[in-house]
Amino acid sequence: ASVFSTAGSIETNMVSAERIKEYQDSVPQEAEGKHDHDPEPRHWPSGGNIRITGLEMRYRESLPLVLRRVNLDIKSGEKVGIVGRTGSGKSSLILSLFRINEASGGCIEIDGHDISHLGLETLRSAITIIPQDPVLFSGSLRLNLDPFSQYTDQEVWTSLETAHLKTYVSSLSDGLSFQIAEGGNNMAVGHRQLVCLARACLRKTQILLLDEATASIDLETDDLIQATIRTVFADSTILTIAHRINTIMDSDKVV
Repeated sequence: ASVFSTAGSIETNMVSAERIKEYQDSVPQEAEGKHDHDPEPRHWPSGGNIRITGLEMRYRESLPLVLRRVNLDIKSGEKVGIVGRTGSGKSSLILSLFRINEASGGCIEIDGHDISHLGLETLRSAITIIPQDPVLFSGSLRLNLDPFSQYTDQEVWTSLETAHLKTYVSSLSDGLSFQIAEGGNNMAVGHRQLVCLARACLRKTQILLLDEATASIDLETDDLIQATIRTVFADSTILTIAHRINTIMDSDKVV
């Protein structure tokens, strides 16, 4: 019986190894993480100007364009609301900014740098996103806020206070060592989103993207998040995909 069990395990693991090899050999790889000519991350972007010129994007080579000749000039510190029906290309624009999907035509420049010429790590570390579905990992609360251990405990606590989470975390027996389940399943939805807000406050990049960040939470938590963003990111460029009209009412531009 043990021989058959071992043989079955080997066969199962061989299928896993085969899939890994297929991903390595057959799936197109992303661009390099860093290039020698990349701007210094500590000083870029300093303004947060975003210039989109003739942008076109499709999800696969054989599929039609989902973005067609998009032109947009966003000045440093502007708050821009992005609205439209389902399937109109709102999230596709965000994917293009992160180069999750590469542009089929046109270009995006951030502070004068064409992002298609930048390393992905340089680009993506310069932009913060708060998504609709909070992204949390299994591990401590501190790991979720500061995965690369770049900040002090005091800075982490300050970000929690800014995100209206300090009282909640202080009430936990483990504090910053509180173990978050995969996907944050042992936390309320509102608290999950506030953890993502605290993470954004800790990093405080010059460009912030909100992809329907308050779609799944109550109005009270929505108001807390909006008030915090207006204060902490007052000088940052903010792009907001919104489903509630009051979320983008005070935007400088609405696309």
